Amino acid sequence: MSAFEGEALSCARGGRVVFSRLDFRVRGGEALVLVGPNGSGKSSLLRLMAGLSAAASGRLRWNGEAVAADPTAHRRRLHYVGHLDAVKPALDAREILLFTARLRAGGGKARAAVSAALETMGIAHLGDVPTRYFSAGQRRRLALARLFVAPAPLWLLDEPRTALDAEAVARLDNAIAAHRHGGGLVVAAMHGGPYPPEATVVDLAAFSSPLQ
Repeated sequence: MSAFEGEALSCARGGRVVFSRLDFRVRGGEALVLVGPNGSGKSSLLRLMAGLSAAASGRLRWNGEAVAADPTAHRRRLHYVGHLDAVKPALDAREILLFTARLRAGGGKARAAVSAALETMGIAHLGDVPTRYFSAGQRRRLALARLFVAPAPLWLLDEPRTALDAEAVARLDNAIAAHRHGGGLVVAAMHGGPYPPEATVVDLAAFSSPLQ
């Protein structure tokens, strides 16, 4: 069973300590939910977990091994969905997902994976539509569809329900449950519930003390 953990993590931005001495652990089949007020470091922590920025101090480990020892392997084992949807207006939804699928998993079954991902997020009827015509919610659905075009055990999600209607939220929640059932790990920053069942909740406001 996979395990992802952080020990004594501290983060500083612009000369300000965002959080310090933060520990976490999430294993296969589990979900970790990050909560806290704006500016408490939820997005910063997700970026640290994704290897997009460096911690001021502390360690990240995957199955007991330091993530820093092989950052390329770590990038391959995760999908990160941040605040920005990373949607190119001139391309249609299928083209965007095909690029991700071929980049992450090669060409073999990319088209089938893309069709399944569009169906999972309820936008199969928009597959050939240029994304400049998409609403904010449709763009978010497309960004989340990237999770399904190439397998990765670790999902890092920053406010994944933003702009989604009730039907899309239900689709996302079902996808998260299926990922966990298959042994996947989910870390998500959320402003409100409901949280995934039996999720561990970490309030980053509790780690706002300054570095020593």
